[in-house]
Amino acid sequence: MSNKYLLIFFIFLVWMLFFDGSSYLLHRELNQEYDKLEGNRAYFKKEIAKDNAQILQLKDSAGLERFAREEYLMKKDNEEIYIIEYQDSLPTENED
Repeated sequence: MSNKYLLIFFIFLVWMLFFDGSSYLLHRELNQEYDKLEGNRAYFKKEIAKDNAQILQLKDSAGLERFAREEYLMKKDNEEIYIIEYQDSLPTENED
């Protein structure tokens, strides 16, 4: 008699772990995806904070001028710009 109940319990357990719509495997997969998305959320929050700080700097005319000089090599009419390249930043012959 107890073997029948044990068999039914085992079948129920296997069904709930592997085949049911709310199975353990499905929950584990969803939890892994949730953790991955939480990591992405933290990364993008940091990026948004960094971008907001850069936007605040660009609202100032001095910050905007500095950005234009550094990123786009813009200059005033009476200035000369010298670009200094270091040996490790130059492309080598092996790189395509």
